[in-house]
Amino acid sequence: MKDFDFKVPQTIKFGMGSLREIPGLVKSEMKTDKVFLVSDRGLESIGVVKKVVDLIEAAGISCESFLDVVPNPTVACVKDATAKYKESGAGCIVALGGGSPMDVAKAVGVLATYGGEIQQYVGTGKVPGPITPIIAVPTTAGTGSEVTASAVITDEITNFKMSVFSYEQIPKFAILDPELIMTAPASVAASCGIDALIHAMEAYVSNNATPFSDAMAEKAMELIGKNLRRFTANRKDSEAASAMMLGSNFAGISFAWARLGDVHALSHPVSGHFHVAHGVANAILLPYVAEFNAIADHDGKYEKIYRYIREEKGPVENFVPMMLVDELKKLNRQLGIPEKLSDVGVTEDKVDVMAEDAMKGQANIMANPRQTTLKDCVMLYKKAL
Repeated sequence: MKDFDFKVPQTIKFGMGSLREIPGLVKSEMKTDKVFLVSDRGLESIGVVKKVVDLIEAAGISCESFLDVVPNPTVACVKDATAKYKESGAGCIVALGGGSPMDVAKAVGVLATYGGEIQQYVGTGKVPGPITPIIAVPTTAGTGSEVTASAVITDEITNFKMSVFSYEQIPKFAILDPELIMTAPASVAASCGIDALIHAMEAYVSNNATPFSDAMAEKAMELIGKNLRRFTANRKDSEAASAMMLGSNFAGISFAWARLGDVHALSHPVSGHFHVAHGVANAILLPYVAEFNAIADHDGKYEKIYRYIREEKGPVENFVPMMLVDELKKLNRQLGIPEKLSDVGVTEDKVDVMAEDAMKGQANIMANPRQTTLKDCVMLYKKAL
């Protein structure tokens, strides 16, 4: 067994109504009376932002908000948010939403503490030390961003999705309140939920996997496999919502330490160039990458994944890796995920530039269980088209 290390450097609070923990954390742990809330207009429109702001302000804490976060957030968005954070005089950040608000909050925390441009921190381990403390409050069961070390920001000039990876970015606290995901549309529950499943799967088969990351990934796949269809069918199902929220969190912890793979390396350029939702891009690519990686399954992990996600109960006989690939295709159909990239507007003329961008995500490419070349990326895109 190879050497490895891990830590879970934060406090995670889980439970129905746990949102109410925020004011106490701000006062007792952050020791500030001014908060900067990062969220988006969609959550504002359905009243979630107001609910959180009212909760904070009722405790006598001042709250300044930045709500102009967009999907696949850009360098310009980060600059605007950072400027407003500095003006606010806040002592901590509350990141409310899915991966995009959390990515922006992490980037703001870096720039507010160390200055410069976010491009200076792209890559691994370039954040020099602790950043502005963040309380992360996920409103989707998908990204796991509340426990991960990554912030993904899009360069709007080149459409390249840049990744800042540093354990210094992991939020200080995470609030997991299943009530926040119980109003999600079915399409959001499906795409976010399968994204969380992919996080666990890619971490599980990663070249960087360890017994710790495997334990987190296996529990994540157990929770998500049993509940993804159930939760997509009925978002009011509190047991399914709780399982999905925890599964997403455990998957996030897993890939924070084992990294991801070709699915994410390939999906980031799809979102960057064609503005396809991250979870949808991942889900479409998943069966094609799973088939590509099948010859690297030398330790039986494909069969374990299959057992976690299959609908049928009972023993599995004569397993072969293509059984998992077929099950993933079936799962996508059940969740209403398009089969091909062309179904979401991706065109072949961008394949070469997307493949080059995918290869720039070397951390994911290197973690993938099967060695992957530029030619392989082109082949996978064309197959998925």
